[in-house]
Amino acid sequence: MIDLTTNCLGLKLANPLVPSASPLSKDVDSARRLEDAGASALVVYSLFEEKIESEAQQMERFFYQQAIGHGEADSFHPVSNNIQTYQEKYLTHLQKLKSALSIPVIASLNGTSLNGWVDYGQQLEQVGADALELNIYHLAANGEESSEVVENRYLDILRELKAHVSIPIAMKISSQFSSPIHFAKRLEAAGANGITIFNRFYQPDIDLDTLQVVPKLELSTASEALLRIRWTALLYGRTTLSIGVTGGFHETPDIVKALLAGADVVQLCSVLLKEGVGRLTEILSELEYWLIEHEYKSIEQLKGSVSQQNAIDPSAYERANYVQILDNYSGATGVLR
Repeated sequence: MIDLTTNCLGLKLANPLVPSASPLSKDVDSARRLEDAGASALVVYSLFEEKIESEAQQMERFFYQQAIGHGEADSFHPVSNNIQTYQEKYLTHLQKLKSALSIPVIASLNGTSLNGWVDYGQQLEQVGADALELNIYHLAANGEESSEVVENRYLDILRELKAHVSIPIAMKISSQFSSPIHFAKRLEAAGANGITIFNRFYQPDIDLDTLQVVPKLELSTASEALLRIRWTALLYGRTTLSIGVTGGFHETPDIVKALLAGADVVQLCSVLLKEGVGRLTEILSELEYWLIEHEYKSIEQLKGSVSQQNAIDPSAYERANYVQILDNYSGATGVLR
């Protein structure tokens, strides 16, 4: 019997497959299907402070500051007590997920202010979240900000939140830090329990007809997985943080590679949106078959065995790999060079 269990954020999970924050967690029945398909935990779609603040401003404008036109009626504001705010709906939904599922439920939080990170993080803990994943979506577009200032923003949020909540915290970061390993060590020292690599910054597009900058949503592709695998291999053994990978994991071989590199969990999103919840069951079965075929007894035995520290050629994860690829490349047959 293969032992598929893994430990992440201090939580013992039945296997390393975790659906990441996505629309699939917006419905309780869909979440149940994910659990039935084999999900070992669930990251809930993000709570956005921006949406909370925007809704509050709209309520202030359209209900509390409305000009009714009759002096004697200016104190009457027809706001129904039955109206649930976006924030209340999210917290209620999180409670429902906790009641409906037996697997850990991890809340994803996307804040904009230090007070917001703390206030909403506390509320998520109070309604039962087993852990928090901080989705700090900050694009360093200010030329006056140094890399240290950017990193310190993450660390300040983490330290303040750790002082007010007791559940585990995973920091979700992008691949655009100049020294990810050093930054991971700083996050560990500041109290993080885990790191999720990497956030995908959705890229704006230019509409050639209107010349306007427009948002563009593209699901991940399998080619993105190698970046996560490489940095997992470099991080493994250099930090005690739990390592989660997300972005581009569509095929079982890439998931195995991430585990060999040292990942504790692999988060799945686009593959489930494209192919359906049932794909999770297939991947889990394929993962178990691979372990049996290659005579592994457990995920723990597999984990990190091809990290940089344990690889036959550790330099292959660094520049030597780059040089070798260039030396070995040859153009397509028939192409003049």
